[in-house]
Amino acid sequence: MRVIIVPTDFSENAFNALQCAIQYFDVEEARFIILHTPDQSLHEEQQSCDDQLDHLLERVEYLTYNPHHSFETCVKPGIFITQLNQLVDQENADLIVMGTQGKTADRRRSFGSNTLQVIKNVSCPVLAIPLELEFKSPERILFPSGLQVPFKERELDLISMLALQHRSLVHLLHIAQFDQLSRRQVEVKGLWESRFRESEIQYTRHDKGEGTTVINNFINKHAIDLLVLANSKHSFLESYLKTPTIDALGLHLKIPFLILQNIER
Repeated sequence: MRVIIVPTDFSENAFNALQCAIQYFDVEEARFIILHTPDQSLHEEQQSCDDQLDHLLERVEYLTYNPHHSFETCVKPGIFITQLNQLVDQENADLIVMGTQGKTADRRRSFGSNTLQVIKNVSCPVLAIPLELEFKSPERILFPSGLQVPFKERELDLISMLALQHRSLVHLLHIAQFDQLSRRQVEVKGLWESRFRESEIQYTRHDKGEGTTVINNFINKHAIDLLVLANSKHSFLESYLKTPTIDALGLHLKIPFLILQNIER
């Protein structure tokens, strides 16, 4: 059974992320944990919080017909990132699904502060859902990679299941520095291809260029529905997250963004 944590601030953006999470795993056996971390500076009342969570569960009843879906709520006052990571460890969660923005959405930015902190610091994969996104089955999934760091088996299993369930074409985009693959890159590529052998896959080599431009062009050209990046040392995403603002590089995503953390758990 997949364990999926969906943080909520009771905004429609958060609810839309929950809807998308259910649809991504619509035929999968899944346990959804809806997490709310009260903003203590606002002195949020417990009764109000409980009422909003009860109302949220009532809305959820109409979103799925899968008897193997279960839903529960969790309230953990404190620092959001700390509480979220503790819940991930406690429940051995497979995935966090959340909106790119919450209540205080700023359309001039790709990611809100909470989402960016989760991407940087959380210890399990994160699926970020853009503002007002209408769910679309991921027919085409993109993995950009320098093929320097192997993906973790548990994380690949999660995406392999999604690809099989939605009959996705999975693209491996190698943004290359050299003409030939090193022995390590050949190994990483082979392991990736083996893991997705039951799906339709396509390998594309691209001469090294400005990462966001290469990725954006590929997304537009191939009508990509889901972008997957690994957050690890020497990865494209590592340098991306070190910029003063994540928007400075121009990757204004209109599609869901799945971050793999490459952390052993």
